[in-house]
Amino acid sequence: MSYILIFISAVFVNNIVLAQFLGICPFLGVSKKIETALGMSGAVAFVMTIATVITYIIQKSILDPFEIGYLQTITFILVIAALVQLVEIILKKISPSLYQALGVFLPLITTNCAILGVALIVVKKDFDLVESVVFAISTAVGFGLALILFAGIREQLNMSKLPKGMEGTPAALLTAGLLAMAFMGFAGMVKI
Repeated sequence: MSYILIFISAVFVNNIVLAQFLGICPFLGVSKKIETALGMSGAVAFVMTIATVITYIIQKSILDPFEIGYLQTITFILVIAALVQLVEIILKKISPSLYQALGVFLPLITTNCAILGVALIVVKKDFDLVESVVFAISTAVGFGLALILFAGIREQLNMSKLPKGMEGTPAALLTAGLLAMAFMGFAGMVKI
């Protein structure tokens, strides 16, 4: 039952983008088209899940036993950077069009605070390995859901007639705020 609560909490209640405000850069930058939002969601999900597993293992097998927890942040950042390079190489070979569509935002996964945030939250909440993986996957699903919903709304807004002062970024920020308020409706459903 706790896995279901972790999933619901990470996807809806404590959505990494809309409730915790982590990962805003790719949220705003890659949300102009649904195709690129799907690609970014997949790349973030892969990196987030693998990074969480590796950082959990490093935390429990090296940092905690040797009492060098002060190296946690730099270690986690290095792991995430290496994984992003791996994803970049794979995407370049498998899907050059998606690689081109993601452009500068693919290297930005390295500095995506949502990925580092999940790795740190897992340690802070003292999850075991399975709970950590469930949390990472759930958070990635929540990130993807928010990103894809936002991309769909932005595509619709691009086809709508808006006042001159609301076109582009103002409409996107207002939409993001309304989406965050909609997700706030889930607050209080579960407590993790």
